[in-house]
Amino acid sequence: MSFLLPKLTCKREVDQAIKSVAEKVLVLRFGRDNDAVCLQLDDILAKTAHDLSKMAVIYLVDVNDAPVYTQYFDISYIPSTVFFFNGQHMKVDYGSPDHTKFVGSFKTKQDFIDLIEVIYRGAMRGKLIVRSPIDPSNIPKYDLLYQGI
Repeated sequence: MSFLLPKLTCKREVDQAIKSVAEKVLVLRFGRDNDAVCLQLDDILAKTAHDLSKMAVIYLVDVNDAPVYTQYFDISYIPSTVFFFNGQHMKVDYGSPDHTKFVGSFKTKQDFIDLIEVIYRGAMRGKLIVRSPIDPSNIPKYDLLYQGI
């Protein structure tokens, strides 16, 4: 389903998307088109893109195409999903040590829809971090890897 969503293929395109998307949540999925978990996430993103079109814009970024952002956001697990609003990086408290990105795939379409709604409403109120509405049992567990330390 990754062919249904627009792709950003270089750092310049990612920069332009972050700067130009206004009054909507910018969703950047970092991963690879041939990875099974990425394809599962892309399916959920593609199915919800139309329903969320008034609140969110969704792009796919291949981790090999934008190594600057892959390193900046410490994308060591794929897929990782990062959120922005009006050029500001939005953080979400998932109950895990990392608030900068969602790692893994969402269990259901409704989990993703609920998360976008919470991010959108929080951002409209000027918040830079919001609490995740997703049931903690539906959030993938992982260990943080600090590379190069």
